[in-house]
Amino acid sequence: MTAPKDPDTRARIVRAAARLLAEAGGGDVSTRAVCAAAGVGAPTLYHHFGDKAGLLDAVAAHGFERYLASKRAQAPTGDPVDDLRQGWDVHVEFGRTHPELYTLMYGTPRHPPIAKEAHAILLGLVEAVARAGRLRVPVGAAAGMIGAAGAGVTLLIISGEGGADLSERTREAVLAAITVPAGEAGEEAVSSAAQRAVALRAALRADPPARLSGPEAALLGEWLDRIAAGGR
Repeated sequence: MTAPKDPDTRARIVRAAARLLAEAGGGDVSTRAVCAAAGVGAPTLYHHFGDKAGLLDAVAAHGFERYLASKRAQAPTGDPVDDLRQGWDVHVEFGRTHPELYTLMYGTPRHPPIAKEAHAILLGLVEAVARAGRLRVPVGAAAGMIGAAGAGVTLLIISGEGGADLSERTREAVLAAITVPAGEAGEEAVSSAAQRAVALRAALRADPPARLSGPEAALLGEWLDRIAAGGR
């Protein structure tokens, strides 16, 4: 019979690995060193994580838990686009202050289940912009652009190649490409059919129409997505 896994021991090993990773500046950390730091034997480590890759996956998940604590604490500004700005800054600042964890989270092909919550928070911020009629492109496309640009900028900053204003300039360039200024959102000349489609699509996701069947709602969503994509 397999021995039960003690969550306290598991957490202690993960914290020890994260600490050693930071001390090594992102360099290689041996499982032997992790075992010594956590006060466990190798069989215990492998019992909990299977192998070193499993341990690093757990450390990445630990990083996402710390990152999400700061994201969940983000208070609304009253402007959905400013909320995106704030979210971008929180993301980049986490990378600045936890470079080794961030590189493990976003610079390697590790996608623990908890990473989906980070993406869900980003989607929620983008959907709020869409519902306000201020999104130029479909929600998924906008979230993808923000995520890719934000991770790329942060990894450059961590590597020492990013200038002092790289994050701000990239952030504003991305926001200009995907959002409409507040004063223009309701103007007929500016509010295109694509923007209206994006806004309606987001509104329907937040409050699905009760009178439409599942297939009808899916078809309407497809049509709106096609109209929204045509405006890019």
